[in-house]
Amino acid sequence: MIEVQHPGPYATVQDLGRPGYAHLGVPRSGAADAPSLRLANRLVGNAETLAGIELTFGGARLRFLDGAWAALTGAPPAQVSIATATGLPTEAAAGRRAAGMGVPFWVPAGGELRLGAPLWGLRTYLAVRGGIAVEPVLGSRSTDSLSGLGPEPLRAGTLLPVGPPEGEISVDLAPLPGPRPAVVGVVPGPRDDWFVPEALAELCARPYTVTQDSNRVGVRLRGARLERAKEGELPSEGMVTGAVQVPPSGQPIVFLADHPPTGGYPVIGVVREADLPVLAQLRPGDEVRFTTRGATAPPAR
Repeated sequence: MIEVQHPGPYATVQDLGRPGYAHLGVPRSGAADAPSLRLANRLVGNAETLAGIELTFGGARLRFLDGAWAALTGAPPAQVSIATATGLPTEAAAGRRAAGMGVPFWVPAGGELRLGAPLWGLRTYLAVRGGIAVEPVLGSRSTDSLSGLGPEPLRAGTLLPVGPPEGEISVDLAPLPGPRPAVVGVVPGPRDDWFVPEALAELCARPYTVTQDSNRVGVRLRGARLERAKEGELPSEGMVTGAVQVPPSGQPIVFLADHPPTGGYPVIGVVREADLPVLAQLRPGDEVRFTTRGATAPPAR
């Protein structure tokens, strides 16, 4: 078991989501930065599909009631430490690596893992050997912030069960990507004909700024207004992760993991799947650029 002492600004349990229910109005949800969760699971010998903890802007304290192997990926906290009743454990004396990013490390029984705010990025992922074994809902342990499905967001006092270890730890260290320019590829359509001909070029011409209203549902942007060629509203239609939807304000919203399965605003383009983790790590105030160059991948599902 893991006891949440302090969850930080926002923390949830996430796995790779619940695909296959969009026709019932259920979003996929899952980790916003799925590659980071997959890597954290691999570091501790888990299957990639097991659930971990997604921490938004760090600041968490988690007490391990039993000793366990853990790993951190995604946005790197400025400080990572393990506190015990006798002070900080001496990992070197035990032949174990100190807590840090991109490595499997041991948290002793009673140890409290403490994470500071990230140096860059927004979301940090914690995997524990055996996975976070809360009760699944529709085949997934993910918290869906839009529909309310899955476990509640973590709060002080939450107890998280850990499953039995199954795999072997075979990785000692994984190189992690550093911060990089936020440039994402966008595939035009399916409703780019609802905009004036120069709108797509305008979307890609200069950076947009991430606003404070962004969350797991979508990244809301502020910048050049995208002008429509058609008035009125579309009938509600299916939406995919990465869809760049444009409401009447002309300010684009890029859908993330907890987006609604349908929407009525026109979609000028879809961010390619490989660039979704870049969007998931953007903070309010960060800038992002769009490009159609090389963005020939099919829309993310």
